[in-house]
Amino acid sequence: MKALLLTEYKNMQVTDVDEPEVGPDDVLVQVEACGICGSDIHGYDGSTGRRIPPLVMGHEAAGVVVQVGENVNDLELGARVTFDSMVSCGNCDFCREGHGNLCDNRMVLGVSCGDYRRHGAFAERISVPRRIVYRLPDTLPFEHAALVEAVSVAVHAAEVTPIKLGDTAVVVGAGMIGLLAVQAVRAAGATQVIAVDLNDKRLETAGALGADVLLRADQVDVPAKVRELTGGRGADVALEVVGATPTVKTAIESVRKGGSVTLVGNVSPTIELPLQSVVTREIRLQGTCGCNGEYPQCIDLMNRGVINVEPLITAKISLADGPKWFDRLHAGDAEQMKVLVCPRSE
Repeated sequence: MKALLLTEYKNMQVTDVDEPEVGPDDVLVQVEACGICGSDIHGYDGSTGRRIPPLVMGHEAAGVVVQVGENVNDLELGARVTFDSMVSCGNCDFCREGHGNLCDNRMVLGVSCGDYRRHGAFAERISVPRRIVYRLPDTLPFEHAALVEAVSVAVHAAEVTPIKLGDTAVVVGAGMIGLLAVQAVRAAGATQVIAVDLNDKRLETAGALGADVLLRADQVDVPAKVRELTGGRGADVALEVVGATPTVKTAIESVRKGGSVTLVGNVSPTIELPLQSVVTREIRLQGTCGCNGEYPQCIDLMNRGVINVEPLITAKISLADGPKWFDRLHAGDAEQMKVLVCPRSE
């Protein structure tokens, strides 16, 4: 079959690769759409150490079932599906306790990190375990369904954040996940959502997707403005979706005493923390990793239009166009949000 292969860092080639093996508990999916994630771009240049060539990347995908393993009897050929990006073992303590996203033995599709190599979905077909596969309603396009993985990150972040009806929520960072987080915290009950970024276009999109207030972090004192908007109190919760010292500090200083900050972004492995502010104001810091079984509710939220991903899709490309688009995205293209690789398109 054809696949987009990372042959060496900064070199992608469309080439023939072996068909995936389909085990007794697996499902073979014909890929209709697969999103290019920021982590794929970082993997492209080797900066993460988690995309060691040769590798077929891609973990945000949807498609059609074309083959099932002998133990799979609840998915028919032709079923429209998506699948989790993470393959948990199901046997470790974390899996048994219902925290599959913290699995000791987890593998991520499209990742090669030395401990394992798991080819992903920038290909015509991919084989995945039945247990991570989810049916799609006929009314949800494949191009939208490819973003369920990204939506699940935002929904899980909102899920672990103690949001109550009527709360004010600040989302720091209006990139892909931030724009989904704006919608997720709204769906979770926040009635005032404040989006913070440095990019006017992204803030404009945040407003179109439900943010009530848009703040340019380089033009206003964000914590002071948030206090002004909340009667001097501060926001109830903040989601930090960048992962750098300045944005984490902004999130922490924007919440009220006793507020909560959920850390979603992880661009920087280490940051400086305003410790006294956290301690003396009794701020709760909550990390969040991937998702933990939220796919069904994400599919439902998207299908009902509660979470809208259409404005985030900026290009749909073929496998053949993949190499030049990776070059383009790696060089930096602020106009692009989510680029979808559609292997069956010319």
